[in-house]
Amino acid sequence: MTHSYLMPTYTRQPITFTRGEGSWLYTEDNTAYLDALTGIAVCGLGHCHPEITKAIQEQAQTLIHTSNLFGIEWQERAGAVLCQAAGMDNVFFANSGAEANEAALKLARLYAHNKGFKRPKVIVMEKSFHGRTLLTVSATANPKAREGFFTLDDDFIRVPFGDIDAIKQAAANNDEIAAILLEPIQGEGGLNDAANGFEFLEQIQDICNANDWLFMLDEVQTGNGRTGKYFAYQYSSAKPDVLTTAKGLGNGFPVGACMVRGRANGLFGAGSHGSTYGGTPLASRVVYSVYEQLKDGTVMQNAVQEGDFIRQSLTEKLAEYHVTTRGHGMMIGIVLPSDWDCSTLVDTAREQQKLIINVVGGHVVRLLPPLNMSRSESEQLIERLVNAIQTLAKQQ
Repeated sequence: MTHSYLMPTYTRQPITFTRGEGSWLYTEDNTAYLDALTGIAVCGLGHCHPEITKAIQEQAQTLIHTSNLFGIEWQERAGAVLCQAAGMDNVFFANSGAEANEAALKLARLYAHNKGFKRPKVIVMEKSFHGRTLLTVSATANPKAREGFFTLDDDFIRVPFGDIDAIKQAAANNDEIAAILLEPIQGEGGLNDAANGFEFLEQIQDICNANDWLFMLDEVQTGNGRTGKYFAYQYSSAKPDVLTTAKGLGNGFPVGACMVRGRANGLFGAGSHGSTYGGTPLASRVVYSVYEQLKDGTVMQNAVQEGDFIRQSLTEKLAEYHVTTRGHGMMIGIVLPSDWDCSTLVDTAREQQKLIINVVGGHVVRLLPPLNMSRSESEQLIERLVNAIQTLAKQQ
């Protein structure tokens, strides 16, 4: 086909995959590629996990959709286990991370309205990414994502990621802040950890409590076992009022969730928010099935073990290039020298090493492998990536 009828919203790589199994993707000629990206943190249990596939097949033969005009048993069951895993009280099911974050920002606006604010603000972080809808792209820091869309910048106050003093300064200068929204680890912005680890979440919660703000966490990418905890904030003692997630929530099936507790409880009532497809019987059963695979902690323990092994091995093998690593669990950042031109690395890894990766923040290799990746596959990932980076180093 010489003409595509698809809008050119993506810069696609010159490859098409026809099937997947576990940590591997295959082209039509059956060439195998080691997938260290998993659909950008989506297929956390690997491609075509047998139990998730079975659940989809059974539910597709039983009932796919009825609408939220009626009770949905699988939605109730999925909501119960997800809220219990997250330590939250209630959940709204959406279709994506952007929709989940849109719901969170609507909650913040409603919270501000109930407090009588005229021009409410939400604090967000520099280098953040929260979605592509008009409100979530306004919260997002990426200028390219925002350009031309007349974003609602006046609704947000942007501060450096993890900068507690900047947050306190914002609080001192504005008496109509309603909430703060941030990622525990920034994914698209360069896989950034806060300087003081997860302790900063506790500090931010203290500020929110002192100022009566909603404390909102975007765990679209960090949730569902990605970092080695069900949700990354569980590395701390912090507890958000609003928690969003998606990506690994459905292991490839499109579904998102916005959960509430504390100050956010009871804000939404009948008619204040909705979704035609949110929480269908099929989507909800998939969410429940993913939970079943994660609940005993074995997969998440493997994510910590293999993630640590990959980070340590890459640090040692790439020491001569002054490469550093960061992240938690199977959310791994390899920080290359800032003066390197990394524009060819993704192609080199794919074409020469049959390895799928991506680069964020200009010079950070982002690895998001399956949580259940084997040691043998981790070793192959390391070998292939080291080869690709050594090739890149020779070009500098």
